[in-house]
Amino acid sequence: MPKKTRILQEKTNLHNSEYYFSIVRKNLIRLRKKYGYTQQDIADMIGSSRQYICDLENSNRYKHITIDFLGRIADALEIDIKEFFRSSNDKK
Repeated sequence: MPKKTRILQEKTNLHNSEYYFSIVRKNLIRLRKKYGYTQQDIADMIGSSRQYICDLENSNRYKHITIDFLGRIADALEIDIKEFFRSSNDKK
């Protein structure tokens, strides 16, 4: 590995995609419950199936959400899409 790349990796906290999907997954559950919606409610609001929402929320199913689909959920909840990317360490 080139020295420059190694130094950059040491200076930054690099995460894999599963790390980010995990944050989105946790926020999807948190926000859905915060607004009092069931998985079926969200599915109906965005034209999807309850099973797909369930799969997205279940960390053992390895379903990954697209930005487009996440945007549809954000629009349905009337929130900014960035809310799905907040880690538990972020302040509001």
